Amino acid sequence: MSSIDTLTTPLGGPTLPQERRLVTSIPGPRSQQLLDRKAAAVAAGVGHTAPVHAVAAGGGVIVDADGNSLIDLGSGIAVTTIGNAHPKVVAAVQAQIAQFSHTCFMISPYESYVEVAEALNRITPGDHVKKSALFNSGAEAVENAIKIARKYTKKQAVVAFDHGYHGRTNLTMALTAKAMPYKSGFGPFASEIYRAPMSYPYRDGLTGAEAAKKAISIIEKQVGADNLAAVIIEPIQGEGGFIVPAEGFLPAVLDWCRANGVVFIADEIQTGFARTGAMFASDLFGIVPDLITTAKGIAGGLPLAAVTGRAEIMDASHAGGLGGTYGGNPVACAAALAAIDAFETEGLLERAREIEGVLTGRLSEIQIADPRVGDIRGHGAMIAAEFIDPETGDPDAALTAAVAKACIAQGVIVLTCGTYGNVIRFLPPLSIPDALLHEGLDVVAEALRAA
Repeated sequence: MSSIDTLTTPLGGPTLPQERRLVTSIPGPRSQQLLDRKAAAVAAGVGHTAPVHAVAAGGGVIVDADGNSLIDLGSGIAVTTIGNAHPKVVAAVQAQIAQFSHTCFMISPYESYVEVAEALNRITPGDHVKKSALFNSGAEAVENAIKIARKYTKKQAVVAFDHGYHGRTNLTMALTAKAMPYKSGFGPFASEIYRAPMSYPYRDGLTGAEAAKKAISIIEKQVGADNLAAVIIEPIQGEGGFIVPAEGFLPAVLDWCRANGVVFIADEIQTGFARTGAMFASDLFGIVPDLITTAKGIAGGLPLAAVTGRAEIMDASHAGGLGGTYGGNPVACAAALAAIDAFETEGLLERAREIEGVLTGRLSEIQIADPRVGDIRGHGAMIAAEFIDPETGDPDAALTAAVAKACIAQGVIVLTCGTYGNVIRFLPPLSIPDALLHEGLDVVAEALRAA
């Protein structure tokens, strides 16, 4: 019998002991059986980070099929920000699924879709008149933001940035910078996509003004404002390595867009909804995007995404030009309304900033003792450590992979990222207790010492 069978499951999902507990090696025998079934039944291109099969999750832990309890420092890649099986989300989903599961908003609309749009229009940056459209995934939101910008400007070119990640569909692969594993062998890609250099203070040594001047010069020379529909950028890059641009970079690029009739799109799919200690990372940099894409943390673990922006831009599309069969599914909308309520009423912005203090404090201590930790960066519960060869400063992907693998073997789920594969990103759920967070960082420190 799995340990999950011994746990009570009141409203809100499993009440799980907040502890790291290893009763077998990782993977245990039951997880290994399921991994074997996965290999036989699931396409090889669908990989996994931790060789476990989850049966329950909540607070700061994930319990696997063998009864192991692992510390979760990944939140399903920044999705379960409010914690798995949050009571408000569970109650909202249960009520909605008992009422109806689907009608298609484009066929017979329902109030929860409108309520989600109203909430997004209210909480996203800026006090201008906004409208929203709902979709299923981050990549779908990005594709629709590009569609809207092209329709509004009547121009076609789009600029994305070095180290950026925007999805795995054809258009979003073209926007994404990293070839492996996201793009290699999957072309040809969508046309009229161009790339500009990102501000990367740790590696380029430029001020925000200098980095913006360099990027804008390339955009003007290689694309031209007269051809450019949109610039899309993550205010803090996610998969690219949690790169925080130098102060002044984003405002300078935004000002150039405004002066040249270019739509500025902030991809806040990973940074949105309290993850960075602000409701949206754009708030940290004092920018108000024309359009903003959201997903991941929006609905407490259910699939939902959105594009929100200036009403005149959002209204550029003809009727029927935006939508999708499942976009704004009523169950996902119910979850989103509950999640947004939690973000606004449960002190989660403050909690993200508390987690930032723990993460940056502990990681800085590790950095002082170990020169292989080249940089600590990020905001809120979105912090990264970049690993290097201390003699050359070159990225050390092998060390990074070894540390991550050792952490998972010891029951701590961490995720790697970065263009060079040399960054460990910390994305704990905001529901994680401090003691568990400290214990997870103890394991990281020991894994680094042993690597």
